[in-house]
Parts: sequence; C-alpha cells; structure tokens
Amino acid sequence: MSAPRYRLGPLGNPVMKRRTFLGGAAGLGVLGGLVGYSTVIEPVWRLRTVRRAPRPSAWPSGLALRIVALADIHMSPPFMTLARLRDIVARANALNPDVVVLLGDYAEAHRLITHRVSEQDTAAVLAQLKSPLGTWAVMGNHDWASDLARTSTAAAHSRKSRTLWHDAFEDHGIEVLSNRAARLSWQGEAFWMSGLESQLVYGGALQDLPATLGQITDDAPAILLAHEPDIFVRVPSRIALTLCGHTHGGQVRLLGRAPVVPSAYGERFAYGHIVEDNRHLVVSAGLGCSRLPVRFGMPPEIVVVEMGGRPVSA
Repeated sequence: MSAPRYRLGPLGNPVMKRRTFLGGAAGLGVLGGLVGYSTVIEPVWRLRTVRRAPRPSAWPSGLALRIVALADIHMSPPFMTLARLRDIVARANALNPDVVVLLGDYAEAHRLITHRVSEQDTAAVLAQLKSPLGTWAVMGNHDWASDLARTSTAAAHSRKSRTLWHDAFEDHGIEVLSNRAARLSWQGEAFWMSGLESQLVYGGALQDLPATLGQITDDAPAILLAHEPDIFVRVPSRIALTLCGHTHGGQVRLLGRAPVVPSAYGERFAYGHIVEDNRHLVVSAGLGCSRLPVRFGMPPEIVVVEMGGRPVSA
C-alpha cells in the first residue's frame, strides 16, 4: 500500500506532505515552461531558414533559380506584428532570392489578438521584398474568410471573385496569381509561374487547375503555387514543382508526428519535400499560427528552394 500524500495537522486538518508539495510545484513549473515555450519562444522567436533542393526531371539542370517562399503569415498582434513582418522581409531579402513567392493566409486566424492589421499595411511591408523576378502570390482560405466576414450579406452571397487582399497586393506591385500563369525569363531561358485560388473557397468552386494549366502554352518548365497541398494529387508531371503552405506542418508535432493536420490526406502532405511519381511538392511550415497561437516542434520558417545548379548550402 502506498504512503498517504497527506498528514494530519495539529488541529486534525489534512496537511500536504513536503515531498508531495514540491513534486506538484515542479510539475506546475514544467507545465508553465511548456506553455511559455509553445506560445512565445517557438512561435515568435525561433524563426529558421529551411533549404530544399528538388531535382525534378521537368526542370533543366542548368537553369539555377533561387526561390524564397513565405507562407501563412497570419497577421495577429502581439504574436505577428508589422515590426516582426519587417524583420522577416529583411531576412528574406538577405537570402538573395531570384524570385519571391507568397503562399497565402496573410489574415489573422484566431481571436487572441490585440488589434487587426489592415490588408494595405501588410501589403506595404511585403512590397519591400526584393528580387529580380519580383514577388508572386496566391491567396489562402483565411484571406477569403476574413474578407467575407467584413462584407455585407448581399456582397457575400454574390460569390465575389477577389478580396481586399487581392486589391492591396496589386496596389503595392505584388502579382497575384488567381488561376493564372505567367511566362518569365531567367538566365536566357523561359519558365512559367502559375497559381491557384484557395481550394476551400465556395466549396472548392473557385480554384480551376485545368484553366490555369491551359495557359501554359509551350514546353518551358513550370512552377505551381497553391495554398493547400491537397491539389497535388491532381497536378500532372508537366509541373516541375508545386509550392504550398496551409498545414503549418501540423503546427504541433510530438515525436515527429502531428496530431492534427488540415488535409484530407493526413501526414502525406503535411510538411517538407515530398516526391511522388517524379512529381515534386514542397510544403512550408509557415510563419504564423492558426486556431491558437501555439507552436511546438514546428518552428516558423522561411523556405529557400534551389532549382537547377546551385548547391543547397549556397
């Protein structure tokens, strides 16, 4: 029989033993430390740079292209502020990208915020991203949700085809790829940058992969931007690389696995560089937080993708 955790005091009242008290205090200290780490240190202070070097057969080995990708910013002071976003932009610029891509979800995604940051203010900071081929963006499900939540009922029911985020980005010179493909030239060779609308808007009715691919009119290699990675099961080998966000890598990972992944395919497209049938997908863990301002085992990240001849360590 185990020893009782309490003894009787001088008035006959139960008094917790010193060992039990110290053990409980230590447990509370550990719990408090975990809460502090997962809500402040990891999501706010542990920004890392992750490098990927896919080598798809659909991409010419001699065409070196450095892509810097930012995903799931989720403006949500005090966790993601304009000052923090400026620091992220400065770090991204220091990586000397050839092109920058923004993978959706710039809007807040939980209610634990001190104030809302406007689309125009966010776009003005992102417009400071610098690269020879410019900055290209797609929108995410939360960008649409935040817009429709602030739109009149009549406008919401009209099935808008764009949001205030589209307008703000384009006002600041950021190209938004809404089911659109653009032909770019780099190092004397051409390639296509294409992008889809969010697959979760209006039950998936707004994204149009066939129409987007139909705009690719020659044999030049192509990159696809899509907020949610589930589309990858439908992406043909014609696309050299698909870049996505949305999952946050699960946002919380325990022993290398995420208890919750916002994908119909679970861990299959949760995070990292995925290769299936010689088709390449890179999913970013993103920068902000959704649902709750918590990250554990999945720090925020800037992704550098080296296509072609550059080494990963460059």
